Amino acid sequence: MASEVDICNLALGHLGDNATVSSISPPEGSAQAEHCARFYPIARDALLEMHNWNFTMRRVNLAEVENTWPEWQHAYALPGDSINIIAVMPPDAYNDYATKFVPTDTPNFAHNYSPMIAAGRYVPQPFSVEIQPDGSHVLYTDQEKAMLRYAAYVTDTTAYSPLFVMTLSWQLAAMLAGPIIKGDAGSAEAKRCTQMAMGYLSQAEVADANQRRNTIEHIVPWTSGR
Repeated sequence: MASEVDICNLALGHLGDNATVSSISPPEGSAQAEHCARFYPIARDALLEMHNWNFTMRRVNLAEVENTWPEWQHAYALPGDSINIIAVMPPDAYNDYATKFVPTDTPNFAHNYSPMIAAGRYVPQPFSVEIQPDGSHVLYTDQEKAMLRYAAYVTDTTAYSPLFVMTLSWQLAAMLAGPIIKGDAGSAEAKRCTQMAMGYLSQAEVADANQRRNTIEHIVPWTSGR
């Protein structure tokens, strides 16, 4: 698995820079290490936000806090590592997208099981996120005992897929091009690296999506009970 230093050296290689860095935290002292230390976190976090990667997926029961917004019934503290909110759900939800199903009271004698019926409510719940004066993030929703599915900031490079690593290296190279090459040549190289990053991003997103199987049921509340 690639380390942060490996990704930085890969980015420098994309630019044709023969230098290698051995540390960016703290930077070892070279100009390349200083640039990598400055731009690597920005490139990484931007890429993490562009797509809900499987390796960033988290599910957590939220802690309720004081509700200062009467338009919503409940307020919850958001996890400090959240980058994208995917769904607010009941604590017993089995799926982010479907209506909740429960057993019927009438068994199916032909197959000796109790069939399932839609419970009449759509699982993902409306919500709003606000930043408080102290800098904390609070999620407002009408869902009691809310469970959150979200994408988290993941800094551990061993969790990254090979295509994510390639995308990140090109994204970083685009940011490094100006400081390292400078001038019009640097601008042209930054543009080339950005195009390469977007190409790898498309491949990475497809590969990542193939790691999940989720059938989205587009059922609205007034039809879910039919």
